[in-house]
Amino acid sequence: MVDFSFTGEQEELRRVLKDFSRSELLPYYTRWDRQGTFPWETWKKMGSLGITGLRVPAEYGGSEVDCVTAGIAAEEIGRGDFNMTYAVMLNALIAEILAKHASEELKRDWLPPLASGDKIIGIAITEPGAGSDAAGMRTKAERRGDAYLISGEKSGISMATVADAFIVFARTGAEPGARGVSAFLVPADLPGVERSRYEDMGNVPIGRGSLYFDKVEIPAASLIGEENHGFYQVMNGFDLSRILIGLQCLGAARQTLEETIDHVKTRHAFGQPLAKFEGVTFPIVTHFTQMELVRWQCYRGLWLRDQGKPHTTEAAMCKWLGPKVAEETIHQCLLLNGHYGYTKEMPIEQRLRDVIGLEIGDGTAQIQQIVIARELLGKEFRPY
Repeated sequence: MVDFSFTGEQEELRRVLKDFSRSELLPYYTRWDRQGTFPWETWKKMGSLGITGLRVPAEYGGSEVDCVTAGIAAEEIGRGDFNMTYAVMLNALIAEILAKHASEELKRDWLPPLASGDKIIGIAITEPGAGSDAAGMRTKAERRGDAYLISGEKSGISMATVADAFIVFARTGAEPGARGVSAFLVPADLPGVERSRYEDMGNVPIGRGSLYFDKVEIPAASLIGEENHGFYQVMNGFDLSRILIGLQCLGAARQTLEETIDHVKTRHAFGQPLAKFEGVTFPIVTHFTQMELVRWQCYRGLWLRDQGKPHTTEAAMCKWLGPKVAEETIHQCLLLNGHYGYTKEMPIEQRLRDVIGLEIGDGTAQIQQIVIARELLGKEFRPY
């Protein structure tokens, strides 16, 4: 039997989050971008609603929802404020990494404040010379007795200027590639940690930037999982975050499309509503159809994850096509809104800028296609 319906509890959550997005997020979406500030009060309000702790185990203060439910949250929050969806997407990734691989001490210290929205944890993998290619990672963690000394630079890090701590990936072994890479929980206020903010075209509130580590000393207990196996241990978590990113982007695009439909119904040209013209309605129908196809692939991928079934290919498809289809949809909507859509008086241009950022983050389209080809053709035919 195939069942495409959501449960009553999931539908109720969607209703609650839709109302929250419309009343608490959408009216302020452009404000944080213009001010270049992070809305701490809004983040903590989301924490009080349980949004920041959706995938955190119940024993550490979270609600421990299934992946499909987390997807509903990503989609609905994305409709109100694209950047606040990091409370769902990023926190889900961090929660899984810590819950599955961290020591009990790290879990007790960091999962409860992550769930409540009182603390933010970022993830630091990318470097100036190493993004998708882990072999280029140069940040090192040297063991010194009961401690590690971390030195190196991370770049393009979401929440770089905002987070209270980071899961930092560093080389601990001499093995090539991803082998020899370990993960550590590093508080941002430790001596030797510095950070700088980028002037990005989008995703402004999340404070993306670079991190610098100058012999930052952390206790050995800050190691997450096994030494030299950190990269492999967390890769499964990216199958979740990549699908959530797809829904995050589609949520922003769906909101834009609905606003545009209202616009073309009321705006007139040649004595008729724009919605009377097929040159207007056909692009709307095309993008709506594409979004629906990708949207249901996202929920299928999340369902597979909940069932413990393989879903790496599906996750890569969602991460490749979700941002792409969303960007194309929002761009078309901007054009259909004319010069008004091109102004900063409307949120369309910001959604376009924001979505483009996630055509890059968590793996580019090319990387997703490599993943799909590897799963489809076999690992022996991968290019590296």
